[in-house]
Amino acid sequence: MDAVDQAILRRLQRDGRQTNRELAEAVGVAPSTALERTRALRARGVITGFHAAVDPEALGRGVQALISIRIRPQSREAIESTRDTMAALPETLGVFVVTGNEDILVHVAVPSTQYLRDFVLDRLARRKEFVDVRTTVVFDYVQPVEQTELPVAEPRGRRTPYA
Repeated sequence: MDAVDQAILRRLQRDGRQTNRELAEAVGVAPSTALERTRALRARGVITGFHAAVDPEALGRGVQALISIRIRPQSREAIESTRDTMAALPETLGVFVVTGNEDILVHVAVPSTQYLRDFVLDRLARRKEFVDVRTTVVFDYVQPVEQTELPVAEPRGRRTPYA
């Protein structure tokens, strides 16, 4: 990705509804160039889609939590089934298959702590394949607006450790 691609990507992440003409003007290229570059970013899989960002609190889901789940027996089928089941729940914002003590991390948004308690106890903790379910309430959640390529790291070697 060159500087033009990165500028297009930044602008579209901030506002995916802007017109191609507005996008082209903002990044300083011709509208045909902006359109061609945007199509290329989609074709390469850099841009995977456009969607409306929703505030869970505005939908009455002001309590967010991270729920870590340990599964037994630990198998690909069990983990993938749990991942897909959790992703289909209306409370779920995201599901992560992770390493470490837990197998799955589920990000949820619910109306209240009582709802969260009932959700965990009645719908998760009772499942036989879940040997451990831990809940962490989220105080603040900030999702970065922009994602871009990371800078190329300097090779390790002759640098001093704290330079």
